[in-house]
Amino acid sequence: MENNSFIHPNAKIGANVQIGPFCYIAENVEIGDGCQIGPHATIFDYVKMGKNCKVFPGAVIGAVPQDMKFHGEITYVEIGDNVTIRECATINRGTEASGKGITKIGNNTLVMSYVHVAHDCVVGNNCILVSFVGLAGETDVDDYAIIGGSSAAHQFSKIGKHAMLSGGSMVGKDVPPYALAGKRPLSYVGINIVGLRRRGFSVEQIERIRDIYRVIYDSDLNVSDACRKVEAEFEESEEKRTILDFIASSKRGIIKRNPTVIADED
Repeated sequence: MENNSFIHPNAKIGANVQIGPFCYIAENVEIGDGCQIGPHATIFDYVKMGKNCKVFPGAVIGAVPQDMKFHGEITYVEIGDNVTIRECATINRGTEASGKGITKIGNNTLVMSYVHVAHDCVVGNNCILVSFVGLAGETDVDDYAIIGGSSAAHQFSKIGKHAMLSGGSMVGKDVPPYALAGKRPLSYVGINIVGLRRRGFSVEQIERIRDIYRVIYDSDLNVSDACRKVEAEFEESEEKRTILDFIASSKRGIIKRNPTVIADED
């Protein structure tokens, strides 16, 4: 039975791909093996999708960016393997003006319903964007980050790896790695200890992260001086380097601690 989908004959469709009825798949599209494209999904030009992805009904991938600097140039969306894109999520292409020209979603990432990923965003591996999250242009979300529902990120924001943001978060400053963030305005409230435990971080690693953030947030030093203190007094480790490199590269500055929160999680 004809399913009334339009699939351009030049589109590259991998093996064992399932495409539901009433889909639109443009010419310059590449879909990897084992993907499932649900009914009424739209995949515009210049999208490359990895293997075993699932696209649910109403999702739109590869639409031109909602950016006044875009002038019709060829730009891209790149989606990794094992990515799930739920109902009515939208992922826009990049812009040349950004210097990137590509929007990326990493492997094993879940993009829930009605999420918007704007031009030139980079979302890492194993991330979760809960329903109604909106990422403005050129937002970076590092591996294993989780953003609670109905949150919005200002353009050029950065969210560090293993960070977790509460629902309804308004991201105006960068959220550092391993952090648990919540409240209004968005604030550091501790480390994401539950997430770190689930991902196999040792007690020693978790304590190291906690101690570093105690210096950064609780020592009455400004952020620059606190980072210098961490650099000088802590042994080199992946956790130390991840935190310090993130802060050093932050252009918007990192979120502050909420003064009403005295101690972080158990």
